[in-house]
Amino acid sequence: MGLSTHVLDTANGKPAAGMTVSLYAIHGQEATCLSKHVLNNDGRTNTPLFSDGALQAGTYRLAFEVAAYFKAQSTPQNDPPFLNVVLLDFGVADPTQHYHVPLLVSPWAYSTYRGS
Repeated sequence: MGLSTHVLDTANGKPAAGMTVSLYAIHGQEATCLSKHVLNNDGRTNTPLFSDGALQAGTYRLAFEVAAYFKAQSTPQNDPPFLNVVLLDFGVADPTQHYHVPLLVSPWAYSTYRGS
């Protein structure tokens, strides 16, 4: 069906509007960038990462530019930041299902899960 993401800034208690997220296809040791997005005011992409029928079985990576986002928010971080880019590699076994990959993030920790 499709692929979506949603990022919540747990340090500031709000959606991560303005964070840049890149989507990659992983083939062995190679990562091919498929698209780059800036999250909207709800912490989501304005368009689906994959729309109906385009998602294929395989391995993918979402790269969340966490440090740049928190710097733009004036959220205190170490120098260098503890988290710079959060890379989430995940597998799509059944492309007829929807895959939602949310990220809960602060400058010091993150959590993810397969959402609905």
